[in-house]
Amino acid sequence: MGNRVSITSPSEHKALPIDSTFALPSPLPTWPPGGGFATGTIDLGGLIVAEVTTLNKVWTAYEGGPDNRGATFFEPTGIPEGFSILGHYAQPNNRALAGSVLVAKDASDGSQPAVAPPTDYALVWSSKSSSVKQDSPGYIWAPIPPNGYNAVGLIVTTTSTKPPLDKVRCVRSDLTSTSEPDEWIWGKKKKAESNNFNIYKSRPNSRGDQASAVSIGTFMAQNSGGTPNGVPLLACLKNANSNFSSMPNLDQIHTIIQTYSPKIYLHPDEEFLPSSVDWFFTNGALLYKKGDESNPVSVNSTGSNLPQGGSDDGSYWLDLPTDKQAGEKLKKGDLGSATAYIHIKPMLGGTCTDLALWLFYPFNGPSRAKVGKLTIPLGQIGEHVGDWEHITLRVSNFNGMLKQVYFSQHSSGQWVQASDLEFQDGNKFVVYSSLNGHPNYPRPGLVMQGTDLIGIRNDTSKSDKIWDTGKGYTIISGDYLGPGVIVEPPWLNYTRKWGPKITYDIASEINGAAKFLEGKLGSAFLKIIKSLPNEVLGEEGPAGPKMKDYWHGDER
Repeated sequence: MGNRVSITSPSEHKALPIDSTFALPSPLPTWPPGGGFATGTIDLGGLIVAEVTTLNKVWTAYEGGPDNRGATFFEPTGIPEGFSILGHYAQPNNRALAGSVLVAKDASDGSQPAVAPPTDYALVWSSKSSSVKQDSPGYIWAPIPPNGYNAVGLIVTTTSTKPPLDKVRCVRSDLTSTSEPDEWIWGKKKKAESNNFNIYKSRPNSRGDQASAVSIGTFMAQNSGGTPNGVPLLACLKNANSNFSSMPNLDQIHTIIQTYSPKIYLHPDEEFLPSSVDWFFTNGALLYKKGDESNPVSVNSTGSNLPQGGSDDGSYWLDLPTDKQAGEKLKKGDLGSATAYIHIKPMLGGTCTDLALWLFYPFNGPSRAKVGKLTIPLGQIGEHVGDWEHITLRVSNFNGMLKQVYFSQHSSGQWVQASDLEFQDGNKFVVYSSLNGHPNYPRPGLVMQGTDLIGIRNDTSKSDKIWDTGKGYTIISGDYLGPGVIVEPPWLNYTRKWGPKITYDIASEINGAAKFLEGKLGSAFLKIIKSLPNEVLGEEGPAGPKMKDYWHGDER
């Protein structure tokens, strides 16, 4: 049996969304040869792991969780010979089945095996006394590990009989790391209830391009924000091989980019288009120095005359040309020159590759607010020189499959599963850039920053202004490839601001917009607008890509 499952509601007998199984629109390419990328297994140093995507349904709840659609729990099947299950998989019913979970095989050369069966099981939770709509009784079990080992996943059954001890394996403690809850999968999620029980996807606590922790794809349970009584804390895996040999080589990276590179739809009314960095420099961008503001310096096309290294101490900043006409031209950008600047880094202990596509806009346009049915211009609020956005693709190093995409949105963003993306032209996905401010979204329409009634508008739509990132990109960094393979452009190590600090009176701009409103509506509007971060209000020029915390770390 494969990973297509048939799930029906006992009350309505209608197929739930998880009845569908996600698959990329087109087959994966033949990856260029070399190294351990897309070979199906990864050696973590005494423990070999493989990624399994064939899943058999065990138990379904029909309510609770995201959109109150319930969740389904699966057992991995089709396990390669010699490998063992580490835990079961779960996901909400509000999206197509698109799961994977790691299985493991002992490859140790010492006296203590890398994996071992549990000594017993502890019952985490059962639905026997629950009123939740379900297809059968459900029981969630935690393996009790032997000394020197950790449990890394939970097991689900439909009977009160404990699972066999050889059903699952625990992992030697030195090959594990700490984990934490991630995406909410199922439950009530009401903190006020003392007996609140929830299921979350498990993820490593430590994540970054130097972190060795590995995500398994299993889930964890929490009762009122903590681990249920008597249940051991779940761990994740750890890659003891520091060379991350499963990472793609340069030819494989180019193939990944050509396979998945997104197409970005700019808003039909967008005036402030993207450009390449060298277009920005050669068309008049100026470097200012504190204390010598009357003598700005033109910037070379590569940024080779920008100050390198150091900290963002306010000593330097970039700005538009002093000539008004030239400045207006620079603000408009140049879509024809637009370039996606790509940073490649290992993630989750080298089991995934993150490709961060950095997108440059010379100017961030003014914001607009929505109050009820009214759209209110906010004057200069939101305007600033230099606007860096990014989209991060997370690709499995087991097979080259696109797993998730991160969409930057002002000072934060969101991870979106591949199954929830819109695809166009094969496996290339679609991004929608919001009007003026350029945050990225996976779907067109209006997204409010604030409340549905009052907040900043983020408007996206299809248009004939399309940025095909696969047709113009530059790989700017990939440390793991080794010295000299990727030469970083000088501008990447410019640590100061890409725009000046705005000097306009924000209070005056806000009050000017609020004069159209009266009473409580006006007060609520002022409160929400003033609570927005500086990046939205436009008070500060942005830092460059390498100055962001997630340059080396995870996106959240």
